[in-house]
Amino acid sequence: MRVGIVGAGTIVPGFLAGAAKIEDMVIEAICATEAESEKMDELAKIKPIAKKYFDYDQMLENNDIDVIYCAVPNHLHYAFTLKALNKGKHVIIEKPMTSTVEESKELARVAKEKGLYLFEAITTQYNPNYAAIKERIGDLGDVKIVQLNYSQYSRRYDQFKAGVTLPVFDPKKSGGALMDLGIYNIHFIVGLFGEPTAVHYYPNIEKGIDTSGILVLEYPTFKAVAVQAKDCKAPVCINIQGDKGFIHSDSPANVIDSFEAGQNSEKPEAFNFMTVSGSERLYYELAEFTRIYNEKDMDSCLKRMDHSLKVMAVADAAIKDAGIIFG
Repeated sequence: MRVGIVGAGTIVPGFLAGAAKIEDMVIEAICATEAESEKMDELAKIKPIAKKYFDYDQMLENNDIDVIYCAVPNHLHYAFTLKALNKGKHVIIEKPMTSTVEESKELARVAKEKGLYLFEAITTQYNPNYAAIKERIGDLGDVKIVQLNYSQYSRRYDQFKAGVTLPVFDPKKSGGALMDLGIYNIHFIVGLFGEPTAVHYYPNIEKGIDTSGILVLEYPTFKAVAVQAKDCKAPVCINIQGDKGFIHSDSPANVIDSFEAGQNSEKPEAFNFMTVSGSERLYYELAEFTRIYNEKDMDSCLKRMDHSLKVMAVADAAIKDAGIIFG
């Protein structure tokens, strides 16, 4: 898999750290602005990068590139990915897939039509501990409550309050707590329990964007509550409670570096099935993308895409429920 990266933001070092553990993943090029030239040089120290571009169209003409890793701001995901697909490139697109579910559906349609792989880069779905949690859900009996809290005070929030609006807090750029931290929460819940019957989002709105909020997903026999906050901080947690047992983690939904599970009348047992962590944790998703690509396993790709579309449908419904307007 020969990859071209577009973007040089905070997620790219993690991508390269994970990719550094995969011999079959070669980084052919990176494209960003001229102002980020030195940053691109620093990124190449994590894993070698053959070429550097300041023009995305020019990079797409490089026939040595098979796959584009799209790491631009949220509101650009759709346009940059569509352009890559139309050039015959497979795409790994950072979360959230797009600003709306309709945009995601269109990208999926184009990728299918052209026989191209389209992956959403989302750590949660490929984490070995998440897989182990999924295996243990049946031990909990009837699930009653699902609770996730991913609160992380953002240094960018101080800038936001001072009048400097960066993409993560810009409604014109599909920012906000839900489209950042909340996407991990949605992936976690929908990956375990499927699509909810109803979606409600109760955000704290400042300057037209949700700086924090409470998402409630209704299921036939229980409620799932997800807190995502960038304007305040609290211990992060994951709790899944059933009438026979529970699962708990002190990690956020994108990390899940350990968890404990137990029956109501017994002492819980601690688990950790991860062999890499920290900056390398993207390894798991990239290893699976590489396997799918090398083995031409389109069925697995389409299953992953179907899940991502369900997540985008929930996020889209939540944004609309809260009356947040992007663009």
